[in-house]
Amino acid sequence: MIEAPTNFYSRSIDTAALLGSILINAVILAGMFAIITTLAPGAQAAATEAAATESLATVYHRKIDIKGVEIAYREAGDQANPTVLLLHGFPTSSQMFRNLIPELATRYHVLAPDYPGYGASEMPAREEFEYSFANFANIVEGFVEAKGVSSYALYLMDYGAPVGYRLFANNPERVTAFVIQNGNAYEEGLLEFWDPIKAYWAEQNEANRDALRGLLTIDATKWQYTHGVGNVEKISPDTWHTDQYLLDRPGNKEIQLDMFLSYATNVTEYPGWQKLFREHQPPALIVWGQNDPIFPAEGAHPYKRDLQHLEFHLLDTGHFALEEYGDLIAAEMLDFLDREISRN
Repeated sequence: MIEAPTNFYSRSIDTAALLGSILINAVILAGMFAIITTLAPGAQAAATEAAATESLATVYHRKIDIKGVEIAYREAGDQANPTVLLLHGFPTSSQMFRNLIPELATRYHVLAPDYPGYGASEMPAREEFEYSFANFANIVEGFVEAKGVSSYALYLMDYGAPVGYRLFANNPERVTAFVIQNGNAYEEGLLEFWDPIKAYWAEQNEANRDALRGLLTIDATKWQYTHGVGNVEKISPDTWHTDQYLLDRPGNKEIQLDMFLSYATNVTEYPGWQKLFREHQPPALIVWGQNDPIFPAEGAHPYKRDLQHLEFHLLDTGHFALEEYGDLIAAEMLDFLDREISRN
């Protein structure tokens, strides 16, 4: 007679315990699935909303041909939303808006082009392209038309101010609002920093032109980012190194000297722009670095004379206020734009 192994019963018990455990776990999983299924619609909606917000905040780096010049630009947000057009200053590019764009894009369509010879845009030879503020305005106007944009709020900083005000003069009805950050339209704002540039305007000789070359060095570029800021450690060195790399391209410094000369044409336009401010009264937000010697606060206050619907903020920082106060400026912009721009 063959006997069963003495440990057969214990193995049978282990198998039964295992089967019981499997059944218990199956019941628990079924309950969890029932709970998840109940919550799924809300969870799915939240996930969908988060994905949509993330998608809107994605910044795309694109290029487009405008009047025979390849223009680089950054774009984000839903094109069905109102457009905010960001116009950069000297010596930088749309990279100055790299952190601001995603903040605005969740509620607005955002465009930020680089002027010819700046950023990633094409740099035509001076013999083939007129480097002037009037021509930059022509390029930007062609850009917004090519993008199919019929109206826009303007962020104006440094060189972006005379470019943007030329757009405003050409089609004031297209401008829904101004956001002005260290962008001048009054002679009160052209103080000591401008004396050597004014000398070049008065006498266009090589000596006066060469006297301005110091403004195109790495020390001067770094100074623009760091002078007047509360905490230099908040300012990324990538900013001035990137700008200087582009300034140091063969031929670019001569372009910048041409632009210094061209700035004189803006001053003659100031009275006309001021008249348009008074006539059209676009809503305006000023967020101005008050420690900026290039465009000091003396150039911010005169806007109060001509713009009746003006929100005014002087910030304890320098020329590139976005580098130190980007979060505050973004919050002020969203609050201002949400109130002032129709979202039909």
